[in-house]
Amino acid sequence: MLNIKNLTTTDINLTLLEEIADRLTHREIDLTICNNELIKKYNHQYRNINRATDVLSFPIESDFDNMPLGSIVISADFVEEKSKEFGHSSSDELTLLFIHGLLHLLGYDHEIDNGEMRKKEEEIITQFKLPKSLIVRVEES
Repeated sequence: MLNIKNLTTTDINLTLLEEIADRLTHREIDLTICNNELIKKYNHQYRNINRATDVLSFPIESDFDNMPLGSIVISADFVEEKSKEFGHSSSDELTLLFIHGLLHLLGYDHEIDNGEMRKKEEEIITQFKLPKSLIVRVEES
């Protein structure tokens, strides 16, 4: 189940996001869509990085299945910028960032794993016929 707090005018394909979430977890997820100013504040407060970013994940570590999985925060400003840069829809970009954030909630970490997160991300984007993922774009640049 997704709890969405959209602080912007960005359109959200709720059906698609819920389908993706349901394939990966049965636990509740909070999703916030905000602007660069707010995500920069969160990034500074929780990661001590004083700049805006595209997506943040805040897992709730619990052994209880009925607890929420965590929260994902996505910058609508990054969604718009990157969708134009890569020539796909803002809905696709938002979905890619959601997948990336969700995999972090599930314990994947592309910064320290041996490609497991990239493989899982590619598997999901292929299933849903989405454009290149965040990890693939970063690794290609």
